[in-house]
Amino acid sequence: MPREMRFCRSCGNRLGEGPAEYTETVRFPNAPVATGARFTAPFTPGMNAPLAQQTGRGFMRRRRLGFTGMTWMWIVLGVFFAGGGALSALMKGTNSPRTRISAPAPSRSYFGVNQFTNADGGVTFKVVEPPNSPADKAGLVGGDIVTTFDGHPVKRSDEIMSLLRQTPVGKTVEVIYLRDGEIKKTQLTTISEDEFDQLNEAFDDRPQGKGILGFESDRTTTVSIPETKTYGVRLDYLEDNGPAMLFGLKVGDIITEFDGVPIRTPSELLSRVRRGIPYNLIKVVVIRDGQRLEVPLKLGKD
Repeated sequence: MPREMRFCRSCGNRLGEGPAEYTETVRFPNAPVATGARFTAPFTPGMNAPLAQQTGRGFMRRRRLGFTGMTWMWIVLGVFFAGGGALSALMKGTNSPRTRISAPAPSRSYFGVNQFTNADGGVTFKVVEPPNSPADKAGLVGGDIVTTFDGHPVKRSDEIMSLLRQTPVGKTVEVIYLRDGEIKKTQLTTISEDEFDQLNEAFDDRPQGKGILGFESDRTTTVSIPETKTYGVRLDYLEDNGPAMLFGLKVGDIITEFDGVPIRTPSELLSRVRRGIPYNLIKVVVIRDGQRLEVPLKLGKD
């Protein structure tokens, strides 16, 4: 077969001029005749040519699936931003507080006071609450200094909190404390957080309401005079026509006892007034001009 008559079966190029994939050749009946380095007529395969796709204009290379350069650029940008958004959502979901798992706070027994603070010789608190809490039943009052809990000496507030976390709910323990410089002992039975909350709710929903005396706790002074053994809360202000003034209390009186309970802090005095039953007669012990007086009075209703 003459060299100029050999063509690739796949691409239609003459062998030696294009990327031929096969070496088999075929003679085309209407192949052009080469003159020098150029064809004298365009090559047009017949309609029944078995080796190439045909159009009205001759051979055509195999069509490839593809996109223009601009289209590829938009595809790459779309994939880039979509990937970045997915990664950002994944990281956000991982760091979200909703998915973050934190260890539950350790449960503990409850003592029944507002808060422990460090004191000279142990830990103290301002008020016993709510009514009928463990500390209340044990006879403790605000201002007492706890020195030993269940046989363990305590010097700092974090030490007694650690002991409460180790103490089983419902356990009865011995508490050693100081009041007015004297060492005292009592037995205290701890309760759970749920029981503590129930006591608070019961007091808040008490049908009798809460008592008022006609003073302001932030306008009082804590009195501690070891030489005369005077310990209490001095009234620095009284409301006009309030229960305290109407029943004979005066500015400057030092309340040492309220309804049979020793008073050592303003917060404890306020708590005892609020838990008193309105309109019931109670007894208040005061120091006035160095003299101890007992004043009966009735609380108002808040």
